[in-house]
Amino acid sequence: MTNLDIIKSTYEGKTSEENGENLAKYVAEDISWTEAKGFPYGGTYTGLESITKNVFSRLGGEWIDYKFTPEDYVANEDKVVAYGTYTGTYKLTGKPFTARVAHVWKLKNGKIVSFEQFVDSQPVNDAIK
Repeated sequence: MTNLDIIKSTYEGKTSEENGENLAKYVAEDISWTEAKGFPYGGTYTGLESITKNVFSRLGGEWIDYKFTPEDYVANEDKVVAYGTYTGTYKLTGKPFTARVAHVWKLKNGKIVSFEQFVDSQPVNDAIK
């Protein structure tokens, strides 16, 4: 698989569970995962267990239908950028949001070594308030 194929497999599976399985299959053990400053889960997490606890479990527990819809991808050697839109509804407030986002992935030898999120956090934070 190309690096682009690997990243697409984390977004374009038939279910979110399939996307998660594909991510788990391709992450490096010491992956560095950075959620944008100002985003509710902002920070850098190392390893899939930490990412799952601090990002994915919270997204799944605190939001209804939270998802990233990719618009397109840009790939160049060891980097893949996916950009598109986040949508979801915060459970506690019932407020929906839409936000533009880009994800920058770095890979080495077919493994994902880092992820960095760039997002318009304001609509997300507004949904929480």
